[in-house]
Amino acid sequence: MAGRPRVAPHVADLPKSGIRKFFDIVAQSRDIVSLGVGEPDFDTPWHISRAAVTCLENGGTHYTSNLGTPALRQAIARYLERRFNAQFDWASEVLVTVGVSEAIDLAIRAICSPGDEVLYHEPCFVSYAPTIRLAHAVPVAVETRAEDEFRLTVEALERRVTPKTRAILLNFPCNPTGATLSSGDMASILEFAKRHDLIVLADEVYSELNYEVDEAPIPSFAGFPEAKDRVILLNGFSKSWAMTGYRLGYACGPQDVIDAMMKIHQYGIMSAPTLSQAAGVEAMDLGDKDVARMKREYNRRRDYLYEALNGLGLKTLLPKGAFYIFPDVRQTGMDDETFAIRLLKDYGVACVPGSAFGSCGAGFVRMSYATSMEKIRLAVERLGRFLTSSKAEVR
Repeated sequence: MAGRPRVAPHVADLPKSGIRKFFDIVAQSRDIVSLGVGEPDFDTPWHISRAAVTCLENGGTHYTSNLGTPALRQAIARYLERRFNAQFDWASEVLVTVGVSEAIDLAIRAICSPGDEVLYHEPCFVSYAPTIRLAHAVPVAVETRAEDEFRLTVEALERRVTPKTRAILLNFPCNPTGATLSSGDMASILEFAKRHDLIVLADEVYSELNYEVDEAPIPSFAGFPEAKDRVILLNGFSKSWAMTGYRLGYACGPQDVIDAMMKIHQYGIMSAPTLSQAAGVEAMDLGDKDVARMKREYNRRRDYLYEALNGLGLKTLLPKGAFYIFPDVRQTGMDDETFAIRLLKDYGVACVPGSAFGSCGAGFVRMSYATSMEKIRLAVERLGRFLTSSKAEVR
């Protein structure tokens, strides 16, 4: 058709998700052992789902406040103080969203003007750079390296900050590397943000899955009192409580920013699902034992997979958080995409090329241990045969 293109250029230029592209191949394959999906294999604990059922039985089928139900916002404030030593006013500093992905989008759109730069680390969750671009801001990648255990360092940030930089977007514990930040790391990043007058967008959706910490308070950017006016906490229910299908998240931060985010949310979404919010209250107040149980099982799988991968000759760091492991496959002589495709097509094991998470992930693959130990053991057995076959080909 002649005339102007129907799709806006800034949308047409967005790349499709490298994960989705890869799993189009998985969908066409049979007898696959998947270490690729970033979703808990556990069902939502029944007492949490029962809260949603009870809400439905009691007629909870209507809109809620744009900010979310008072009951859930109060529960979030209680939970954050109890688990992270972070204090927020539930009435003015907490916004309930449709998953943490919406919270990230709202935060960037609320604080950024066209041309503002947002620092973010790579490897990272695949939506970061596209979400920044959709807000007409400029994504600026900051490299994290295996030599630093994929931690984000102030030295790396200093090399990329400019007068146009508006914010830092980060995710620790990290998808895809499993890296974490210590309280000291966080304090250094907050001092850097203060020095350059930046806002910290802290995506802490994997915060409960930190294998370095067994007791509260869990390290969080929101737990630093001096960060009160500089940090926007972004979190959700999908990972810790196995509630991916509930599509429930939240953002906490300064009242003026939360109010701005609410206005965008109000016109685009209206409110998060009412039934999901009822389940969220149950999870926040009575779900600690469920989180601990699932975390113990992830930890068991993590330890097994870490030992197995290194035993097969794939240099692998011990992930300290989330439920991903990020082995280095460069010593096989294959790039990460070739490695992942051959492992899938020839041996029926799905993982994700590290380059799907940014150029800094090239040479690595992401494997998720959010699947049963039985499947992980089978994947390791097949991976061993694949590596033996590959070595024979090289010879």
